[in-house]
Formats: sequence, C-alpha cells, structure tokens
Amino acid sequence: MATDARSIYVTALRNTHAMEQQGLQQMEAQVSRLERYPDYAALLQRHIETTRQQLARLEQALQSAGESISTIKETVTTVAGTIGATVHGLFQDETLKNLYAGYAYQYEQIGAYRSLITIAEAASENTHISAFQQSVQEEEQAAQEVAGLIEPVTRRYVELTTSGDRADR
Repeated sequence: MATDARSIYVTALRNTHAMEQQGLQQMEAQVSRLERYPDYAALLQRHIETTRQQLARLEQALQSAGESISTIKETVTTVAGTIGATVHGLFQDETLKNLYAGYAYQYEQIGAYRSLITIAEAASENTHISAFQQSVQEEEQAAQEVAGLIEPVTRRYVELTTSGDRADR
C-alpha cells in the first residue's frame, strides 16, 4: 500500500493509464459500428487519436518516475472495456447506451486528471503537470462535443428505428 506522496503519484499514473487504455479499447470497438452515425464516428476517431497522445504522455511520466505500466491492471481494464462495449452491442439501442456511457466517461477522466495533478503537486512531481492539464482540457472539449451529439444521434436513432431500419450500425 502506498504510504508516501510519490508512491501515491505512481499508483495514480498507473491507474490513469489503465483508465485511458480501457477507454481506447471501448472506442475502437464502437467506432466500427457507427456507419449510420458519421458525426459520432468522426468524434470517436478524433478522440481515439487524442487518447493515444494522452497514453504517450502518461507513459513518459511513468518512465520519468522510473516506473512501467502495470501489465496485470492493463489486462484487466482492457478486458473490462471490451466486455462493456460488447454487452452494449447486444441491444438495439447500443449506439445510445454507448453515447451516454461515453459522456459520463469524459467526466470520469476529467476527475482523474484533476486528481492526478493534485497528487503530482503533493509529491513535488511537477514536470508533467502541464501535460496533465492539457489532458483535462482535451477531455473537457470531448465532453462538450459528446454533449452536442446527444440530440442529433438520438433523432437519427428514432428515425432509423421507426422506419424499420437497423439503428445499431
């Protein structure tokens, strides 16, 4: 168990990396099923790229701290992300459920990065704080973009469903 600020910082870095890895897996699984929702697919494609950059920043911070990614935690969260996307995929309203989950997930990431910044400050690990602040801004932007898609995606879902067309692809 972490008992000093630096240990807490390293744990937070690993946890945030695992969270981003899980999010990446979910987005990659979802994007291929959004052919009827091009704006949503484009948003996910952009955020997949952003997430890869965020993962690289976290990996750089871990390396600077003399640490590596926790393979066990990465595996568990990756599997959890894939299962979550797959379970939603079993239902007609998969697209809407994924949209809601993505919206909530952006705020979880914002909270995690803000917490990571506070922990880094407490541990006097200031080197990567500006990178983490950039991640907060990126997640806030993504949350706004997802919020802007809720109504249009829902309208498209209703349109497809009521016309007898498949709304889940």
